[in-house]
This record gives sequence, structure tokens and C-alpha cells, in this order.
Amino acid sequence: MNDSSSARPAAVLDVWCELQCPDCRSALDDLRALRARYGDRLELRLRHFPLEKHKHAFAAAQAAEEATEQGQAWPYIEAVLGRVEELNRQGEPFLVEVARELGLDAEEFDTALIDGRHILIVDADQAEGKAIGVTGTPTYVIGGERLDGGKSQEGLRERIEEITDRLLAEQEA
Repeated sequence: MNDSSSARPAAVLDVWCELQCPDCRSALDDLRALRARYGDRLELRLRHFPLEKHKHAFAAAQAAEEATEQGQAWPYIEAVLGRVEELNRQGEPFLVEVARELGLDAEEFDTALIDGRHILIVDADQAEGKAIGVTGTPTYVIGGERLDGGKSQEGLRERIEEITDRLLAEQEA
């Protein structure tokens, strides 16, 4: 008997995001509220969708992957998103500085940005996003439904909660 169901979250929310995006920053409160409400029953997965208009977004996506490897994905993502203006002004040195502030291995961040070890993950996310119709950030995908938050966040958390509640109910039935 395979009882892996208890280890896996009941619902997965893919968040197509980029770390230089002010709209993604305003989505942080919703993401925090969703994490608080569902805990580990809802897996939030950051998916990278750097936009060309933001010149540091691609490097920021790579840095987020390094933070994930060092076990600090969400603290790092929230720290960078909370200070998009500094990222706009300072670029890559800011990404390394945030890692240092969080007690991560900043030298490893610097090296990762130079050697491009996370580029394939970022490229794969972006390609998948384009394939499913993501055009801007934030975009959410849950239960097969795509919700575009790039134009307005209005009502999105409620819709995500409706879908999550339905998915959880289906799992328990």
C-alpha cells in the first residue's frame, strides 16, 4: 500500500512571478494570508516569469533559486519583493546584499549569478508559463485554472480560496 498522500499537499498553487514586479509585491499579503490559512495543505510554488522590461528580473529569478537551494526561498523572495526600488537601482549587488542580510552564503549567490547554474530552471519556468498563456505577473494557476493578477488583484485571493477549499474537500471525500 502506497501511503504517500499524507506527505503531499492537497493543493498546489503555482505563482508565476518576477521579483522586480510591483504587482507581485502587492500580492505578498495575499500569499501570506493563504499560507496562514492553509499551512502545509497548500503548496505555494514560485514559478519564474521574468519580464524583459525589468532588466534585473532574470538575475533575481536565479538568485531566488539559489535561496531555495540554501533553504530560504520565501524569506528571500519576500525580502527582495519588499524592496523592488532598491533592486531597480542597484541590480545584482542588491541581490547578494539581501542574501548576506538573511545570513545566507552571499559568496555562493555571487558565484551562482556569474556561473549561471540556475538559468535552466528559470528558462524552463518561463517556457512553461508561455505555453499555458501566462503574459504578465503575478499569474496564479490552481486546480487547472489560470488567474491573472497583473491587471488587478481584486477578488483573486477569494477565488483561490474557493478553488483550494474545493480541492481539499475532494481529497477528503
